[in-house]
Amino acid sequence: MAIATGRFTALDVFRGLTICFMIIVNAPGSGASVWVPLDHAAWFGFTPTDLVFPSFLFAVGNALSFSKKKPETDKTFLTKIFKRTVIIFLLGFLMYWFPFFHRGAAGWEFNTLGHTRIMGVLQRIALCYFFGALIVHYCSQKTAVMLSILLLLGYWAFLIWLGEPGNIYTMLGNAGTKLDILILGNDHLYHDKGGPIAFEPEGLLSTLTGIVNVIAGYLAGAFIQKKGKSYEAVAKLFICGAALIALALFWGQFFPIAKKLWTSSFTLLTIGIDLCIMGLLIYVIEIEKVKRGTNFFLVFGKNPLAIYLLSELLLTALQVIWVAPKLSFYDWINQVFYQRLFPGALGTLVFAIGYMLLCWVVADAMDKKNIYIKI
Repeated sequence: MAIATGRFTALDVFRGLTICFMIIVNAPGSGASVWVPLDHAAWFGFTPTDLVFPSFLFAVGNALSFSKKKPETDKTFLTKIFKRTVIIFLLGFLMYWFPFFHRGAAGWEFNTLGHTRIMGVLQRIALCYFFGALIVHYCSQKTAVMLSILLLLGYWAFLIWLGEPGNIYTMLGNAGTKLDILILGNDHLYHDKGGPIAFEPEGLLSTLTGIVNVIAGYLAGAFIQKKGKSYEAVAKLFICGAALIALALFWGQFFPIAKKLWTSSFTLLTIGIDLCIMGLLIYVIEIEKVKRGTNFFLVFGKNPLAIYLLSELLLTALQVIWVAPKLSFYDWINQVFYQRLFPGALGTLVFAIGYMLLCWVVADAMDKKNIYIKI
């Protein structure tokens, strides 16, 4: 039996790919309708954009499969994951609070903590990492699989039993929204475009199924290390991935696929697709030895948290800086440049790619200077 040694370039490329596309979908430009593949499904359904976030959680699980190989005491392990969880969660919270001021009728006004979003992308990553790390560290792989099944079925049961009758899968009628309003409060939830309707797509209850993405990433990473760079590993990844996709599509007839609810069928679908992508990357990069172009994504993968934060904070700054009354620099550059040269959805796509490349330049400079920010 082949035993893998060292890092897999394919796994690092997978993480870099995820960061690359996460930046693209978070900066879709303005002045025209967003290119459809760069937009999330309105509610039920699935688009390529919906795959990005769960893929990052899957990559977090991959990383856990390598870190578990290092022997450490319980105290060291618990201290490490608690520290990482708190730091990542606080970074996410501060990112949504930034730039701490906003333009009001009387000028600049302070963003009060009482109206700051508590949950979010990094916050969900922190919580899923914390519980996922505990499960894979203290449980066998078989137990981890059983717990994953329990989380998927349990979440479905919560939505059915505790949701508003007849509206269990709607934005305001689902049990997750009710729990978020009860525990976090309406003012601490996500309000689309500042509107009055509060809904948290990274809510507390749907974090349960997000944990399964981390566990699946860990199991996939452990399997790859065990089987090595072999055709058998690739074939089994494809088979398992295809089986999960089929199961997700079947389950989706009863429990709709919806990223904003992070339904159990959505979780299985994204894990299945990630397994197939992973199998393809291992075949191309590790077996066929095709390395051309991989460095582009490796640069992102070496500083994922730092570059993600940079992309979000810079984007916020571009939207806060005004070049004319009520016209941000972000909207201005789209109107006078991208939409004139590439009218319509194409302009939003070109802007998103250009913004991603700008972030890549920073990531490349950090890589060349051996600057790697880790927690």
